[in-house]
Amino acid sequence: MHIRDLGEFPLIDRIRQFLPPTGANVIVGIGDDVAVLAGQGDTYILAKVDSQVENVHFLRHRISPQQLGRRSLAINLSDIAASGGYPEYALVSLALPADTEVTWVDNLYQGLAQEATPYGVAIVGGNMARSPHDIYVDVFVLGRVPSRHLLLRSGARVGDRVLVTGSLGDAAAGLVLLLEDEERKEKGQDQSVATVVRDLSAEDQEWLMSRLYTPTPRLRESAVIAPTGLATAMIDLSDGLSSDIGHICERSGVGVRLWAGRLPISRATREVARSMGKNSWDLALDGGEDYELCFTAPPEAAEYLIATVYRETGTSVSIVGEILPATQGRRLVLEEGHEAPLDARGWEHFGRRKHSGFKEG
Repeated sequence: MHIRDLGEFPLIDRIRQFLPPTGANVIVGIGDDVAVLAGQGDTYILAKVDSQVENVHFLRHRISPQQLGRRSLAINLSDIAASGGYPEYALVSLALPADTEVTWVDNLYQGLAQEATPYGVAIVGGNMARSPHDIYVDVFVLGRVPSRHLLLRSGARVGDRVLVTGSLGDAAAGLVLLLEDEERKEKGQDQSVATVVRDLSAEDQEWLMSRLYTPTPRLRESAVIAPTGLATAMIDLSDGLSSDIGHICERSGVGVRLWAGRLPISRATREVARSMGKNSWDLALDGGEDYELCFTAPPEAAEYLIATVYRETGTSVSIVGEILPATQGRRLVLEEGHEAPLDARGWEHFGRRKHSGFKEG
């Protein structure tokens, strides 16, 4: 059996059996996006690592090294935000082909610094190695969270509302533009033959590409949500809402009903979907890489959280579903009112599901 036959999450479950017991100081260990470790007093330590692999997560000729530096750190900071915490330190490990330009590395670190500075993150070390062909960027982040503010995937309760920050599907729409442009260039075609971008303004195209290349970790929004004690579970939307809400359901032992008509989708993403002949909620549910926060809260707390986050950060929050008993499964209410199964169709490594990475890996 190959790992492509097993899939990412069964592989994680498989390797867990080979590891020694973690001990009392490990609050949350393998299997979650962030490890939670005992700290001093009432504060936990958060540990997170994630990778950006050339030709899987990015195409070197389509993303600047500054953008890649920002993105590599931002996706890790997003998971710290989803835990209700704040980041403090980062280490960066690079594997580079020997013919990589030194200025490329300079610019990568400029991007890392640009992303780190607003959040007070210190880059304190790392490692470098030679790669035979592709570039690998691994970022490890340490943060903290007051124990009473920690949010996991396991706290959702029946009757809770499902909320998301910002808008969904923008990164997936940006990916559509990127791949269309790549295909057009491979075929030697000019801009006039483009089908998706034809009716999209240059400003909208640039905005969608920024959502793909340089996502914003919702640390400010998390710093508002977590201290209220009103949210019951939280995750960041890296794999896509259809997959990531499933992680909450699995850990919390619940089901869910999402409403397609309530998904927050930008005008630009709707235009991309229309040009593709698709429903815009397909991009919003399955695209991934938006790095928005998805969280659950009791109905009576939902409107308060929406108003408070907007007042404090200017970021919109939308109610997109409700938590059900596990026996009712995972459902999607379509715009015409019919219900359908909510299938997890977002990113999964090793090819068992479609994904939103820059290129098939």
